[in-house]
Amino acid sequence: MTADQQQRVIVKVPASTANLGPGFDSLGMALSLFAWIEMGAAERTEIVLHGEGMDGIPTDKTNLVYKVAQQVFDEAGVSIPELSISMYSEIPLTRGLGSSASAIVGALAAANRLAGDALSRERLFEIATRLEGHPDNVGASLYGGIIVAAWDGERAAAIRLEPHPELEVLVAIPEFHLSTDKARHALPAGYSKADAVYNVGRSSLLVAALASGQLEMIRYAMQDRLHQPYRAALIPGMERILAEATEHGALGAALSGAGPTMLALVDRRSSRKQELEQFLLDSLRQHNPAEARWLTPCLEGPVVTSLDASQAGTTFMEWIKGEITA
Repeated sequence: MTADQQQRVIVKVPASTANLGPGFDSLGMALSLFAWIEMGAAERTEIVLHGEGMDGIPTDKTNLVYKVAQQVFDEAGVSIPELSISMYSEIPLTRGLGSSASAIVGALAAANRLAGDALSRERLFEIATRLEGHPDNVGASLYGGIIVAAWDGERAAAIRLEPHPELEVLVAIPEFHLSTDKARHALPAGYSKADAVYNVGRSSLLVAALASGQLEMIRYAMQDRLHQPYRAALIPGMERILAEATEHGALGAALSGAGPTMLALVDRRSSRKQELEQFLLDSLRQHNPAEARWLTPCLEGPVVTSLDASQAGTTFMEWIKGEITA
């Protein structure tokens, strides 16, 4: 199979939040923060990083985006060993907002377009899940909306839910990094039957509440015993937010992914949004600087644009500058 060696694509891919409290490694939601990846064939591989906060990301063939792209090409039977890649992200790294998942999904979508869209979205989902190790973040970034997903090590399956039109998301982002490995090492080796049953009930109720639009049920459903109690010591202020956010106008609150970002689901018609934002920031800023962002569920996955010859003179940053918000 051959690919168009002159083609150049730009992918816009959303951030994500995972778990939503009780849905450990199974629930995710796409959010209105984005990363952009430009990819095309080249005579020699060149990877350019734009913007702040991307320190430490490799700019050679060990780069995650390059390696993911080559997996797609190998499976599609296409050879594009040298790539020109540009990246810009407004998704903060290692903060629990799916930065690695967005890179994986963006790379898959870009490479698949260069390969003539040879792989189905379902196949891209399986590849992404295997790479990430769990399906929640990559599923949300790939499908958009809210994702209920499962992964048994062989097969990934997901069902997409349409977010309630009045659902809004407040994230409070502490100014420190927390690696997923460190957050996972905080978890116990096993759980009691009571805690497992507790989470099955809450997770099921949360999915039903989100699917039916019964937002008032979220406060009862968004509770967890599997991961948040064990990670609270890593994020000063987290326990207070989980315990009291609904008293300040939240529908429910959770740790976003592995953290340290804290997330609150909010009815956009609420008159207490400013109060809630101040509560989250006060709770975190007693210990670390933090910033708040109001986001919405992102309803679509990666948007892929193929640039033609007439657009060859438009640089990557010129192309995306009107869309950057962070």
